[in-house]
Amino acid sequence: MSSEPPPGSGEQPPEDDPFRKRPPSEQGSGSPYDAPYGDRQPPPPGGQPPPPGAPPPGGGQEPPPGGWQPPPYGGAQPPPPGGGPYGGGGPYGGGPYGAGGQGYPADPLAGMPPLADSGRRTLARIIDMILVGIVVWLLTLVFGVRAYTVNGTGSEVARSVGQSVIAAVCYVAYDTFLIARTGQTLGKKLLKMRVANLDNGSTPATQTSLNRALVLWLPFAFCCACVWTAICGGWSFFDRPYKQGLHDKAAKTVVVSTR
Repeated sequence: MSSEPPPGSGEQPPEDDPFRKRPPSEQGSGSPYDAPYGDRQPPPPGGQPPPPGAPPPGGGQEPPPGGWQPPPYGGAQPPPPGGGPYGGGGPYGGGPYGAGGQGYPADPLAGMPPLADSGRRTLARIIDMILVGIVVWLLTLVFGVRAYTVNGTGSEVARSVGQSVIAAVCYVAYDTFLIARTGQTLGKKLLKMRVANLDNGSTPATQTSLNRALVLWLPFAFCCACVWTAICGGWSFFDRPYKQGLHDKAAKTVVVSTR
């Protein structure tokens, strides 16, 4: 199974994704008049820039040789050496995820809602486990999967291999489909949270959602349900600064509040 491509390696969120963070280049025209008023020349009457060689409106210093020129970078500060916060040389250029795709802020959480509370995340997961668990139980009845004995000792096995397979398929499919569609399982939607890509805030793609679901649900279905759920999900209680569970780290996602 192919792993998710790292941020900035080609996979782009859909243009119509309402949650996608917008790079600065999409927030204005990029003209010198997009800059704060103190960082640009006031527009002359008629809205046209002064002709080359003309003195600035309202007096002041003479234009530099070659005539009037628009302020570089639209009035903003030039990027620091090495590419700045929008290139590979910013403070997150060597971060844990290589964050900071071209045109995006250095802080991966900039422009996103606040991170969801870990307690609410745990409650949402319990709701999802109950809902899917009911479906798994019904399917085990349909396919005749029962607890069975081993070596005639009468020791009951809590779940058969068939139950584990049904549970794994149901949980992984449920989580993958809903997260790739809206970023929300039913539990997360009820408690007003959603899953977002860490690098751009968009709804995770199907491959990303599948990777996340596999890490979360496969161990749960086949071996160590209670222990793995506590470790994988409980990791977000202690993780800083992104409050990620182990499945979030594997998929490079975060869970944010929608209220």
